[in-house]
Amino acid sequence: MKKNKGVDTKCVHSGDLIDDRFKGATSPLFPSTAYDFIDVNEDKYPRYFNTPNQLALSKKIADLENSEDALLFGSGIAAIFSSLFSFIKSGDHVIFQSSIYGGTLNLVIKEFKKFNIKYSLVDSFDLKDYKKEIKSNTKIIFIESPSNPLLKLIDLKSIAKLCKKNNLISIIDNTFSSPINQNPSDFGIDIIIHSATKYLGGHSDILAGALASNKKYIQTIKESSINYGGNLSDYTVWLLERSIKTLSLRVAKQNENALKVAKFLFEHQKVNSVNYPGLKSHPDYELSLTQMKGFGGMLSFELNDLDEAIKFTRKIKLIKSAMSLGGVESTICSPTLTSHSKISKEEREKIGIFDGLLRFSVGIEDFEDIKNDLDQALSQL
Repeated sequence: MKKNKGVDTKCVHSGDLIDDRFKGATSPLFPSTAYDFIDVNEDKYPRYFNTPNQLALSKKIADLENSEDALLFGSGIAAIFSSLFSFIKSGDHVIFQSSIYGGTLNLVIKEFKKFNIKYSLVDSFDLKDYKKEIKSNTKIIFIESPSNPLLKLIDLKSIAKLCKKNNLISIIDNTFSSPINQNPSDFGIDIIIHSATKYLGGHSDILAGALASNKKYIQTIKESSINYGGNLSDYTVWLLERSIKTLSLRVAKQNENALKVAKFLFEHQKVNSVNYPGLKSHPDYELSLTQMKGFGGMLSFELNDLDEAIKFTRKIKLIKSAMSLGGVESTICSPTLTSHSKISKEEREKIGIFDGLLRFSVGIEDFEDIKNDLDQALSQL
């Protein structure tokens, strides 16, 4: 499908599998793990990323991210691991933005030393601080924007230019934005990663990962990832394709709700601070206007301490206390106890994550109901 189609149309129709036999309106599911090898151009096997449902959904995701191709994985961390280890080896060096998903940080801190791979964590979002960390053995700069869970932004175009100038690969975790709110390839970023468990799946019932890039990088990642075994079941591929058909509608509602929630919390006397790029008080508000199409459904806010954060989560009624994000239902969690629990308190506070912080994934419920639930829980603190 041509890339000049609207995003709503891409969500519904890109990568369609046609039901030639029964003329059904939805994509058929091909669950087989055994395919004929005689008179075929390529041996089909689920671990090779080339079954009918995998190929079709890859086209949809690539189209949504304005990229040439895509791959599907069993989880977001599998996509992250595969994107990194397809291009690095012992003795290489990778630069990471420090304010990223805790699971990614845990992967780096715990696994890189086993392979003698060096890394730098950059606390800043200033380009010059990334430039300072580039070494002769640096291969990749890995970023996340907006960041998890502080919703900080980095200039995508500047990072992409820095990487190209120094022959480095740029990788971004685009989970928080989804392809609806941000397309990093438009700014020159090489590889775009999603935890498809989140917004792409959207219903808190799918575990998956995805990445999009040019054909050259996708081929390199595919050749390595065949050996890693992190591909996605075709049953889940089919469910994920169905979910993405409503992605743009869900995200539009979540964007609308999140902005209203952020403004409400910002003015609430029991809340110390709110992190949301759609607030004019956010330090990256102007940057968000240049590289995001919507401000997203994610925000975070800070209470006094962990005890108060836990008490708040016990008092909410409509909003669910849950670890994940991006579903149609509003959920809230403590990064200290969930996404960043595997790194130390000292490491968390170094990147600005304090124990009173709560990460809020805003759903598609009526805003007034969300606001009333927040208000009644805050009033009990």
